Amino acid sequence: METQFGSIAELTRLPSAIFIVDVSKENIAVAEAKKLNIPSFGIVDTNSNPNSVDFAIPANDDASTSIAYILDIICKAVAEGLSERKHDKDAQEAEEKEEVLEKDVTAKYAAAKDEEEKSPAKKGARKRTTTPARK
Repeated sequence: METQFGSIAELTRLPSAIFIVDVSKENIAVAEAKKLNIPSFGIVDTNSNPNSVDFAIPANDDASTSIAYILDIICKAVAEGLSERKHDKDAQEAEEKEEVLEKDVTAKYAAAKDEEEKSPAKKGARKRTTTPARK
């Protein structure tokens, strides 16, 4: 039981999607996915019902080479999607940091300008001094 269902017990949230190799053999997984509204992708052979899964992949679900080929393509697509998500997240974080720095610089500039306007002697203004009268 631990080898078959151990990873399911450790789930903290529902999966975003489920991939099923043999739809007719794994009918319980298909039913659970429908019950929990989890999108299902499945390899559908001639002996399977393609309407039982949300996204059917027509292929031979008995041949290990076709299964390996399809899984390889799916794994590459998932890895590409994750790298794009990470890239987008990094770009968004950099954008947010730039906005924070811009706001900070604007606030410092405004504070310096207010301080300059409040000071009695403006920069660059010379004080007049009187010179003693000559005899």
